[in-house]
Amino acid sequence: MEHDETGCQAPQGPILCINNCGFFGSAATMNMCSKCHKDLVLKQEQVKLAASSIDSIVNGNGKEPVVEGTVGIPVASVDQKKLSLHLGDASASSEGGETKAKEGPNRCNACRKRVGLTGFNCRCGNLFCAAHRYSDKHDCPFDYQTAARDAIAKANPVVKAEKLDKI
Repeated sequence: MEHDETGCQAPQGPILCINNCGFFGSAATMNMCSKCHKDLVLKQEQVKLAASSIDSIVNGNGKEPVVEGTVGIPVASVDQKKLSLHLGDASASSEGGETKAKEGPNRCNACRKRVGLTGFNCRCGNLFCAAHRYSDKHDCPFDYQTAARDAIAKANPVVKAEKLDKI
């Protein structure tokens, strides 16, 4: 009788998650268990961030405010094929400006020996093995003397005292 007075109804029984994961859901989480509801919210936020990044790429806005919180749009309303096509076009356009092709394993520029992760990067921008890592072993075109002079000049600026006004 108390239920009739307040207008509340007692649940018929435990409600299983609508994703059929085996756990119990609740009306507060749209008849999903807490894990499935949390995954749904995360997917909605990712879709919103992806949509805003696509809009910023299309409109040319470099800075978009990040929106926090849950999104009220269902996940099924966003077409995943269109989203992947837009993301693919954006990544292809950014790669088109930079043409740096990595082919095969890392090799020494002097002897073409495979170096893998143990290669040494020189200041001239090339990769060398342990035998050719020093500048005198691979005829390095980088000018170390000028670079050192510039570094010293930058670190130690010339300081001149102001002359005193004579009375």
